[in-house]
Amino acid sequence: MVKIRLRRIGAKKAPAYRIVVADSRFSRDGRFIEEIGFYNPMTEPAEITVDADKAKKWIANGAQPTDTVRSILKKNGILD
Repeated sequence: MVKIRLRRIGAKKAPAYRIVVADSRFSRDGRFIEEIGFYNPMTEPAEITVDADKAKKWIANGAQPTDTVRSILKKNGILD
């Protein structure tokens, strides 16, 4: 199953995340298919960058976003 999920980057106690499309069998920070965005919760307000076209294409092809990614996509107006 293909998922759209967060991949952790950044230093200890300073997380930042890449929004990636990955096979659910691979580890959180392991192999992924495509990077579609960036999320930094440490800034105020949180820095969010998402390629809307790529996200919509993957969702149309059956990729399932995780709960956190779903809320990020809703905030950016990509999901209804």
